[in-house]
Amino acid sequence: MPLNLSDPISTLPKVNKSYLPKLKRLGIKTVEDLLYHFPSRHIDFSLVSKINQAQVGEILTIRGQVAKITSEPKGRGKSIQRATIIDETGQINAIWFNQPYLTKTLLGKTISLSGEVKQFAGRLVLSSPDFEINSFYRKNIHTGRLVPVYPLTAGLSSRWLRWQINNALKLTADQIKEFLPSSLLLKQGFLNQQEAIKKIHFPENRIALEKARERLSFDELFCFQLAGFWRKAKWQKERKAFPLKSEPEKIKTFLKSLPFTLTNAQKKAIKIILSDLGKNKPANRLLQGDVGSGKTIVAATAAYATFLSGKKTIFMAPTEILAQQHYQTLKKLFPKLKIGLLSSTSKKNIQKADILVGTHALLFKKELPENVALLIIDEQHRFGVAQRAALLEKGSQEKFFPHLLTISATPIPRTIALTFLGDLSLTYLDQMPPGRKPVKTWLVPEEKRRAAYAWVEKEIKKNHQQAFVICPLVEQSEKELLKNIKAATAEYEKLQKVFPSLKLALLHGRTPALEKEKIIKQFARGKIDILVATPIVEVGIDIPGANLIIIEAADRFGLAQLHQLRGRVGRRGKQAYCLLFASPKAGQKSLKRLRLFSQTHSGIKLAQIDLKERGPGEIYGTAQHGFPQIKIASLSDAQLIEKVQKVVKNFEPEFLKSPEKFPLLQKRLENYTIKPVEAN
Repeated sequence: MPLNLSDPISTLPKVNKSYLPKLKRLGIKTVEDLLYHFPSRHIDFSLVSKINQAQVGEILTIRGQVAKITSEPKGRGKSIQRATIIDETGQINAIWFNQPYLTKTLLGKTISLSGEVKQFAGRLVLSSPDFEINSFYRKNIHTGRLVPVYPLTAGLSSRWLRWQINNALKLTADQIKEFLPSSLLLKQGFLNQQEAIKKIHFPENRIALEKARERLSFDELFCFQLAGFWRKAKWQKERKAFPLKSEPEKIKTFLKSLPFTLTNAQKKAIKIILSDLGKNKPANRLLQGDVGSGKTIVAATAAYATFLSGKKTIFMAPTEILAQQHYQTLKKLFPKLKIGLLSSTSKKNIQKADILVGTHALLFKKELPENVALLIIDEQHRFGVAQRAALLEKGSQEKFFPHLLTISATPIPRTIALTFLGDLSLTYLDQMPPGRKPVKTWLVPEEKRRAAYAWVEKEIKKNHQQAFVICPLVEQSEKELLKNIKAATAEYEKLQKVFPSLKLALLHGRTPALEKEKIIKQFARGKIDILVATPIVEVGIDIPGANLIIIEAADRFGLAQLHQLRGRVGRRGKQAYCLLFASPKAGQKSLKRLRLFSQTHSGIKLAQIDLKERGPGEIYGTAQHGFPQIKIASLSDAQLIEKVQKVVKNFEPEFLKSPEKFPLLQKRLENYTIKPVEAN
């Protein structure tokens, strides 16, 4: 029976029902999915040695006959298997654990064994080596070569996946079709798609492996970037926007009325965004800047320009706290405008609002204000791309779509921006308001905790400061790995005893909405000295009197998230402080990261470090709308990413003019199409 790439994985031999949920967890549903499940690394077993030449510490492959093999019971169902392997030069021992079937399988057979040579009782031994029975009719895949090791899940082994992938390649490799133009392949010196897939799994040598990796890494980055340009082109072609009049004199008057002076970066950003709004094509711009760089006032100016043109703005925030704060800020900035609020707990001026602020509840509101010409989304990384698409669709009127401005304090490395954000125009606020001081940050050893608490209490009482205490969990986890992480509820109870003369409050994601609002108002008015909270305060809470932040189990946070948490303090020009406490079992690598964080105040630099150490995360919300994940490309490889960008720019005009000329490429890019979520 012929096998196709699109066939369910269950059509492969020896893939019974018990394997299906395990494979599904790895994203493997079809034969093609299996072939595109790339190795995470390769073990080099290519050194083939005679037994008498084997040296202790070498990682190698031995080929010989199993002269003897026994199985010894060790109690409680456990056993140890001992084998003697011989070739024409000598003998070597091999041991395995809890595999009694080997006594029947291997005795008398000529096999290959791969692993590290060790010495026990004066004899050379291979402990738990990989092995396979040699055959004239097939090549070895587990020994004697570069052997692939795959991302796994419970109940699956690399050995089993290796066998299945090898089998699938034999049956379907000729069906792997090339989707890139031959001229591009020739110019770049790339392997074709079929060869790249074969060699990423079973390369003949390191050179072949690197060539396969280069080609497949290029594919991922190329598709992401080209898809972004394609979406942008379709957006510009298919959609119209209301061109807004900027009313420069009124804008200038508004900006002059502010109690602070804009930075040059803010002025430049406002100019660019107002230019966007004046066009009849919908803008799609990301405004990025560190915490405290003044993104909100830039966005507010865009909303004001929209009002001056007789149109309305929707301002979407990821949390109730942040929505409430934007609502209050906009009311102060524009006392004569109607500012609305829509969240799970508040409904104010929804239909009549000139600027409607809301949470994700906006997605499920059947009717939004008419004449919406601008959609602002704060902390864009917290919404999936599909959610943003859904809101744009709801805000559309016939063929007219709102301009889109997304803002974020989450630092996005340049390599990420080039790869994922091809459909966005990017503006970066690279200046901080004058007078803002870097937050002094210290990693405090556990033995100095009491002294740190005494200093915090002194600062609060003497200098009228307020403090955040951040914990990563709401309740103590029972999992061994997380047992020592400070839970917010437990920390709150403990700190009440540590600071009996101070006023404390607790805030987390399970706090009722009305209670949250009450606590935040009290904290803002200085009625609370210490707010113990989960990372819910990462965005949204701006407390002028809060210049101290303590972060428990800081090693459990990414550097970018720590940076955002640190940005909650020191927002009024006063010297602010951040104290980091690591969890008890934090390793030296984690402590080194925290020391580096304490010395670094650039969000972009921290994001670059985070990218290398923790991966890209969900910066673009890709997991929320079914984009393919980055499997093999390194998003730290700036050289390759910039190379891809040049290739895409040269190829883009030809592709956008006639995408039908490239049917296989077009089909692949459909995986990168944003599909709006269903909104009731």
